[in-house]
Amino acid sequence: MQTTNVKEEAYHLLEKLPENATWDDLMYKIYVRQAIEAGLEDSKAGRTIDVKDVRAKFGLSK
Repeated sequence: MQTTNVKEEAYHLLEKLPENATWDDLMYKIYVRQAIEAGLEDSKAGRTIDVKDVRAKFGLSK
């Protein structure tokens, strides 16, 4: 994934929050952003599991 300026990206997250946002709101946005970026990196590196395999492992129907 392309290296980004974390400070700049944090400003973008802040700008999108409503004026009455809480610290928890901000922390949630940061967490979601970080989780998405980590997932994209895993996908690019081939660290994924097919949905069929996950369903079979947990005994879930298709």
